[in-house]
Amino acid sequence: MKYAYFPGCSLESTAKEFGESTHLVAESLGIELHEIPDWNCCGATSAHNLDHELSVALPARNLGIAERMGMDVVAPCAACYNRMRSAEVELKGNAALRDDINSRLEKKYTGAITVRSALEVFTTPHVMERVAGSVRKPLAGLKPACYYGCLLVRPPKVLGFDDPEAPCSLDRAMEAVGAEPIDWYFKNECCGASFGLSKAEIVVKLTGDIISNAKKHGANCIVTACPLCMTNLEMRQAAAGKARGEDLTMPVFFFTELVGLAMEVPGVKKCFASHLVDVNPALDVVGKEPVAAES
Repeated sequence: MKYAYFPGCSLESTAKEFGESTHLVAESLGIELHEIPDWNCCGATSAHNLDHELSVALPARNLGIAERMGMDVVAPCAACYNRMRSAEVELKGNAALRDDINSRLEKKYTGAITVRSALEVFTTPHVMERVAGSVRKPLAGLKPACYYGCLLVRPPKVLGFDDPEAPCSLDRAMEAVGAEPIDWYFKNECCGASFGLSKAEIVVKLTGDIISNAKKHGANCIVTACPLCMTNLEMRQAAAGKARGEDLTMPVFFFTELVGLAMEVPGVKKCFASHLVDVNPALDVVGKEPVAAES
């Protein structure tokens, strides 16, 4: 399996551990990731809020380069995946727009390739079989709240690889490595996204709701596939806990880190050094039998 790899801005900055763990796990599973040369930003939130044509043209340039490589694209970042996939769908469905944008691109996008999220790639049945067969340290005792957020599953007509209201791919991945994902209510609620910069009080409220609900349903960590969700969930814990009068300290992981941990992939543990919240309280319970209550 070979993919044109689109790291995007976050995986080379605030979410380096996501990029590193994605590469490590992919290599262990025999999945080749070839970085798109001279890639550009997907446009993220800014472009599609300000200029629709630009929001399509920026991903189109990357898609044209990837098409020349002859590979489908994998974009681990949820926002990058959403923007790249949205552009793909629009370009395939609007020939006039595609011709207009291609007239300004050196490498044209004709629609011969598609965009996938890393979560989609790693949870296809045959890859899940490889993962399950490669587990060396089952994550028994780990009870993750699988958090999808907004951008991985919505809008469903554009993305469509998982159920937008009851997504389960992340849960399946955690079950495959021996963890026990909880059933909870906030798995696809918004964390506030980029309001973390302009309206922090909104993000404090939303992340507080998410973490509190995860704790109430028995989670000892949260697992995600979105760099912006990861940032908000880690950075706002103290403020959210203070606002709610609750202890909302909760380790947060990228799913590739936990898959790599269970597979004992060399180098994955180094990713934990980049976290803002101590991961050891969650990892310390892995593999330990629960103490039976005295009668």
